[in-house]
Amino acid sequence: MLKSDEIIQQGKSVILEEAEAVKNLAHLIDSEFSNIVETIYNSSGRVILTGIGKSANIANKIVATMNSTGTPAVFMHAADAIHGDLGIVQKDDVVICLSKSGNTPEIKVLVPLIRNMGNTLIGLTANRESYLGQKSDFVLHAYIKKEACPNNLAPTTSTTTQLVLGDALAVCLLNVRKFTDKDFAKYHPGGALGKKLYLTVEDVISNQTKPIVDLNSSIKDVILNISKNRLGSTVVYSDSTIHGIITDGDIRRMLENNDNWDNLYAKDIMGSHPKTIEYDKLAAEALEVLEHNNISQIIVTKNGSYHGIIHLHDIIKEGII
Repeated sequence: MLKSDEIIQQGKSVILEEAEAVKNLAHLIDSEFSNIVETIYNSSGRVILTGIGKSANIANKIVATMNSTGTPAVFMHAADAIHGDLGIVQKDDVVICLSKSGNTPEIKVLVPLIRNMGNTLIGLTANRESYLGQKSDFVLHAYIKKEACPNNLAPTTSTTTQLVLGDALAVCLLNVRKFTDKDFAKYHPGGALGKKLYLTVEDVISNQTKPIVDLNSSIKDVILNISKNRLGSTVVYSDSTIHGIITDGDIRRMLENNDNWDNLYAKDIMGSHPKTIEYDKLAAEALEVLEHNNISQIIVTKNGSYHGIIHLHDIIKEGII
């Protein structure tokens, strides 16, 4: 059994070794990489990713990344392809074949079949001089000196570099397509990520009341209004104008600073120039305003008119944080 400090050192060594391999990939990005991006972008078909073993696992991840960023992609296992699944490949599809050695038996069988079908073939391999490297129209060169595995056998560094090149390809295609956060939301409607991209302020306050007092409302009426609506604040509003906001904090400060508040009114304790946000803005934007100003609620407007209040707790309930 290794000692604790030996395990720590070995873990660091693996990370640093793989990081160095990834760093070296940057020197291999050239005009061929640009041509690959342009070829995929200009294709009217999909991107078919194929491989075997650990390369197949990485291919699956690249497919998922491409699909979520605007590039239609499909995974085809190299072994299954030569037993019927080759029908996945359609006329205008671009095929990316992942193989560290580029010389595995399944790849040697599959490559000629793809070539005969007339599809553009991109080889993602560590060995440019391999069978796959020589037979491909383009090569994504995932060169590594050796695996992080001490026996130089288990796919470690090689699969990391494959993954990084796949990310580089997907992100470049994303930028070429001018894929926006709104486009991204279409493919990620679920979970906190999706909500950040599509949930609006209106969605969050749709079932909320509109606490309102006027400039001359008594302090008692203000307190009752805040308590009744349970939003921790009320808006001072009259003549179609938002004059200010009164929060629980304003009430506490008033009690601390005044022994007699019988002659005080809403206008005397309100916070003027309150923060507002339009109803159709993203809830995530409202959260940014709340955090930036260190406040718990913000007034919602609709075409400039008072529409409601959104509280930090409302956003938390939606799981955005």
